Amino acid sequence: MTVAEELTPENPDEAEEPIKQRKNGLYPGVSDELADSMKSGWADTALRGLEPIAQAAETAARRAALSARFPGERLVIPAGNLKTRSNDTEYAFRASVEYAYLTGNQTEDGVLVLEPVTGGHRETIYLLPRSDRENGEFWLSGQGELWVGRRHSLTESEALYGIPASDVRELADTLREATGPVRVVRGYDAGVEAVLTDKVTAERDAELRTFLSEARLVKDDFEVGELQKAVDSTVRGFEDVVRVLDKAEATSERYIEGTFFLRARVEGNDVGYGTIAAAGPHACTLHWVRNDGPVRSGDLLLLDAGVETHTYYTADVTRTLPVNGRFSEIQRKIYDAVYDAQEAGIAAVSPGAKYRDFHDAAQRVLTERLVEWGLVEGPVERVLELGLQRRWTLHGTGHMLGMDVHDCAAARVESYVDGTLEPGMVLTVEPGLYFQADDLTVPEEYRGIGVRIEDDILVTADGNRNLSAGLPRESGEVESWMAALLQG
Repeated sequence: MTVAEELTPENPDEAEEPIKQRKNGLYPGVSDELADSMKSGWADTALRGLEPIAQAAETAARRAALSARFPGERLVIPAGNLKTRSNDTEYAFRASVEYAYLTGNQTEDGVLVLEPVTGGHRETIYLLPRSDRENGEFWLSGQGELWVGRRHSLTESEALYGIPASDVRELADTLREATGPVRVVRGYDAGVEAVLTDKVTAERDAELRTFLSEARLVKDDFEVGELQKAVDSTVRGFEDVVRVLDKAEATSERYIEGTFFLRARVEGNDVGYGTIAAAGPHACTLHWVRNDGPVRSGDLLLLDAGVETHTYYTADVTRTLPVNGRFSEIQRKIYDAVYDAQEAGIAAVSPGAKYRDFHDAAQRVLTERLVEWGLVEGPVERVLELGLQRRWTLHGTGHMLGMDVHDCAAARVESYVDGTLEPGMVLTVEPGLYFQADDLTVPEEYRGIGVRIEDDILVTADGNRNLSAGLPRESGEVESWMAALLQG
């Protein structure tokens, strides 16, 4: 039974329903003798002497900041529930960013509740306890531990996360009895929201989400370290791809996607987003994730990919590589323009600079090249004012990065896009030029070429640091790097 079902039973006064069996299961039932057998004879598997998770001090500080922002209000932050993929199979679970950011816990159905008390809040993390062996849940339920693996006991969870833990199946009654103002992070747990429907307002809930989004704008040292781990694994994933480009030519873009995914799963939790392995004209489709096209010598490969760490921090890196290891003259011309634009953008990243500065700097360089090449009529200021360069530059030059690939998305515009850069912020700088295969406004030699270069940049006290500097960017260095990997 899911938490959503626990929180909104058809008749709360009814006794617990028997565990449902699969309709077409091969066993019609369970004998009393088997049921008794399954209750006993199991070793004690309790974990003792557990140390707190690595980020326990940071998550505690984040909860303290949240408590200070909303005194006297009950705050409810759900992890979310499993989502059905098909029939009785589920998608891999990923806890809500807000919940994971505040607790470090990543299990489905969890809920963090901050209950107002004198001088602050009382924290409780509501979780499913160990599977019940007495009623057979651990082996008869599809989400029992025999089927999906052991989960921590409430005592173990308290030791790991530094938060008092309670059975989430008791949360419905606790929330029903809640008085005073309540805020909930919406969109993750329909059952929790249903219980709170007459206690919350959309405006208050939006303010909670906004605060938690803006809290992530500046990363602490733990977060910066995790982002560097993600980037380092991503660099190795790109190296893996270069080494197998011959196999990708014999198959498709899927080989590239699969190769990078192997690195992500071995060294991290997953990929941070759907890998874009776009060869040839597919590079002009910004979010090409089908990855089912051919990989041909003489074409460019635009690989946009990132490893996500076990703590949910993701890299976001793009390189555009010549499949055969050498840029053609027109490819190099376009690539070098994007490189120069990225150099200008990165140079504009520093504390005290406006967030928009790096975008404006990169767009100016690209616009200058487009005018120089005769693809759009100048002067440059006119083109920028009218946004005419966007036919070929298409997207913004970057975004905040963290536990979401497009992190802090619910922040206020004045705090994000119209804000000022501060040390500890991490953002991408990713200009691009894309000449669609059917664009009749450009010479034929440009058509079907797409180039993007993307790096993850940390704002430091005296400027910036390129977290993904381990991957070469300059065209000649890219060729030398690829040659060395292919010879190795």
